[in-house]
Amino acid sequence: MHARLLYVMDPMCSWCWGFAPVLESLAEQAAAAGVPLHLVLGGLRRDAVAIDAAARVRYLGYWQAVNASTGQLFNFVDGLPEGLVYDTEPACRALVTARSLDVQSVWPLTQLIQRAFYTKGEDVTRASVLLGLAERAGIPRIEFAAAFDSAEQREATSADFSWVQDLGISGFPTLLAERNGQLALLTNGYQPLEVLAPLLGRWLERAAYA
Repeated sequence: MHARLLYVMDPMCSWCWGFAPVLESLAEQAAAAGVPLHLVLGGLRRDAVAIDAAARVRYLGYWQAVNASTGQLFNFVDGLPEGLVYDTEPACRALVTARSLDVQSVWPLTQLIQRAFYTKGEDVTRASVLLGLAERAGIPRIEFAAAFDSAEQREATSADFSWVQDLGISGFPTLLAERNGQLALLTNGYQPLEVLAPLLGRWLERAAYA
């Protein structure tokens, strides 16, 4: 039997940041049953326009809603500065690159990118910031830099985006359970652990006997 959890997300999606503690617990639950976690990057935004004052107010409103619902912390003072070009492709590509170099580093790097963006106000659209975070996740800087800038990883990132679009997934976070090529939807959008853990538990029990 081939089984895995597919987490469709974007590291610069505020609801994905809110979902991070839930996802981590679900991944541990699945891993205990021998089911690994695989991240698929969704490509939330490809905006080429810099954030202005009005856009910042709107985006911070989203952050406040996530904070109120999930308790995850945000830096409302330094986050989303005016002038930031809200393009999530580089951060997504960083995770795709990590996935190709050292799959064990993908979730640690995800957490580092999310914390940098949401709690420290860092510009994770910049390659230099992403290189530093990848190094902290345990990936050699030179190795990561070469791969991150390669056509291969740009194409692999686009392939993730296309896969998500072809499935009709338009909202993040989305969590799918895959068994022998068959996909089951656990959630499309944020739900708390007490709702999702029993759902995953039932799926894992069925998968064990499939």
